[in-house]
Amino acid sequence: MDDGMDLVFRRAGAQSYIGVNYGEVADNLPSPDQTVKLVKSTTISKVRLYGVDGGVIRAFAGTGVSLVVGVANGEIPAIAADPAAAAGWLAGNVLPFIPASTISVVAVGNEVLESGDAALAAALLPAMQNLRAAAVAAGDGAAGIKFSTVNTMAVLAQSDPPSTGAFHPEVTAQLQQILGFLSKTSAPFMINPYPYFAYQSDPRPDTLAFCLFQPNAGRVDTGSRIRYTNMFDAQVDAVRSALGRSGYGSVEIVVAETGWPTKGDPTEAGATVDNARAYVSNLVAHLRSGAGTPLMPGKPVDTYLFALYDEDLKPGPASERSFGLYHTDLSMAYDAGLTTTATSGGNGAGASVQQPTKGGSGWCVASAGATDAQLQTDMDYACSQVGVDCGAIQPGGACFQPNTVRAHAAYAMNQLYQAAGAHPWNCDFRQSATLTSSNPSYGSCDFTGGQ
Repeated sequence: MDDGMDLVFRRAGAQSYIGVNYGEVADNLPSPDQTVKLVKSTTISKVRLYGVDGGVIRAFAGTGVSLVVGVANGEIPAIAADPAAAAGWLAGNVLPFIPASTISVVAVGNEVLESGDAALAAALLPAMQNLRAAAVAAGDGAAGIKFSTVNTMAVLAQSDPPSTGAFHPEVTAQLQQILGFLSKTSAPFMINPYPYFAYQSDPRPDTLAFCLFQPNAGRVDTGSRIRYTNMFDAQVDAVRSALGRSGYGSVEIVVAETGWPTKGDPTEAGATVDNARAYVSNLVAHLRSGAGTPLMPGKPVDTYLFALYDEDLKPGPASERSFGLYHTDLSMAYDAGLTTTATSGGNGAGASVQQPTKGGSGWCVASAGATDAQLQTDMDYACSQVGVDCGAIQPGGACFQPNTVRAHAAYAMNQLYQAAGAHPWNCDFRQSATLTSSNPSYGSCDFTGGQ
């Protein structure tokens, strides 16, 4: 879906499925040039703007970073009513910047179908059609741009379990036509799954572990018999089921927003730095694994993290101003494992090299206070993850003896810790594991790690 994909792959360290949202509801944002430098120091290859900012778009020229630009909701009626207005919008907001800058998608409106404005929702498809026609008429680089719209999970009437995913009857008729347009033009269905909000509605410890990609017993979909081990996959597969139920199962899904706040109001459970780091870093590791979701295996879902910076002028609860991967002084809010280049100096934007690694710092082993029941759950979880090989603790394997839950769990947890990048938070396992600098290898049983 990105005409500039070859450029993206030529940028060292960039990963085509990782994007970020660049919100600008703030009065203290870094300059566009500083932002470009920051993004280029990461594995981020896509940036989504909520409107059209010429200074930002020009700053990304020649970088290989592809951009999503947005049509404001208020602009939709005029564009829908008049093809000339659509051509004018394109001439003023897209054509001046390409091909120097790569614009891959125009998001027509944001959360329009959930706005409660029936007239605006009715204008959405005609606006998308008029803009698409204007782009094709303009030719060259514009003809390859995709036109879509961004939706929240509220467009689904049913999402749990994932196999029952279905769109709300109130939006089904309009959405059916929009899906036909997306299918015909090979444009993506853009959706905002937020496990954070799922946890808000069910703030139990096991729900938190499920949302943060941490060890948990999993949740079995009684319809498909699939055991889900994280909320992100469950939400995305619910969307896949809804698309299939609508007859458009082949339309690509793009996650337009997902993230976790670093702080919130006292009533906002789970809004902490540790949880934000766990969610985003584990999501990034999950995307890098290439596992995909149970209903879409073998390919990571293109995902735009929310958001690049904290936005101090956003209204609403404190969490709304606290989703940034970075503070506006360019320091990290937390290390999400996105950095590709080490830098010196005080801005903290390049603290470490975070590529998928094999063999990290120390070893992750079972903690002394963990019960066999906890460790069995953790071992089952670790061995089910992509990139984790538990063959050594199977009968006849080099680490099968001693044949105890504790010994086997220690090996499995260390395998997952190393595969996930060997960050300290990868060895939490709900506090049933601990890091050690003493090599736990014995005999012919080798524990990866220790660098």
